[in-house]
Amino acid sequence: MATIISIIIGCLSIGIILSAPMGPIGIMCVQRTLSNGRLAGFYTGVGAAASDLLYCLLTGLGMSIVTDFIEANVSVLQAIGSILLIAYAIYMIVHNPVSIVEDNKPSGADHTRNAITGFFLTLSNPMIIFLIIPLFARFSFPMPEYHFYHIIIGYTFIVLGALLWWFVITFAVDKVRAQFSINSMQTINRIVGSILLILSLYGLVTGTWDYLSQINLL
Repeated sequence: MATIISIIIGCLSIGIILSAPMGPIGIMCVQRTLSNGRLAGFYTGVGAAASDLLYCLLTGLGMSIVTDFIEANVSVLQAIGSILLIAYAIYMIVHNPVSIVEDNKPSGADHTRNAITGFFLTLSNPMIIFLIIPLFARFSFPMPEYHFYHIIIGYTFIVLGALLWWFVITFAVDKVRAQFSINSMQTINRIVGSILLILSLYGLVTGTWDYLSQINLL
C-alpha cells in the first residue's frame, strides 16, 4: 500500500510539473480560455496532457534510445517545432477575436480541434524528454521491481496531474474573462503572437544553422 501511495504522489507531481511551465502551450491555453471559454482552454490542455503521456511512455520504455534520437536530430526537430510555432504566432497576430460571451459554448468539433492542436504543439517540443528523465529519477518511477499494475497506476496519475493543472489554470483565467473587451483581447493576441513569432524565428534560424553546420554546409 505504501508503494502505491508513493507512486500516486510522485506521478501526480510529475504530471503537474510537466504542465506548469508557461511555454507556448500554456499561452495557447490561456488565450483560448479568454477568447472562447474555459472548455476551449481545457481541451487544449487535454491534448497537451496526451502528448506528455506519449513522451513519458517513450521515455519509460527506452530512455537511452529516445535520448539518442533526440540528441542526433535536435536541430531538425527544433526547426520543425519553430515552423509550427511561427504559423500559430501569425494566426494570433492577424486573428480578430469576435466577442467574449459569458455563456459561450464551443461545439464538439471545436473541442476536438483544440485538443488536436494542443497535442501537436506539445509534441513539437521533444526537448521535454530531458525534463521527464530527471523527474522520473527524482520520483523513482518506474522501478524494475514494479508490477504491471504499478506502472498503469503511475502513468494514469501523470495524466491526472496534468489535467488537474489545466483545470486549475482555466478556472482561474475564466474568472477574469469578463474584464476583457474585444480590443484588449486583440491587443493581447498581437503582443503574445509577436513574442512567439520572434522566439520561433530565433529557434528556426538557430536550428537550421546548427543542422547546416552538422552536414558541413557552413
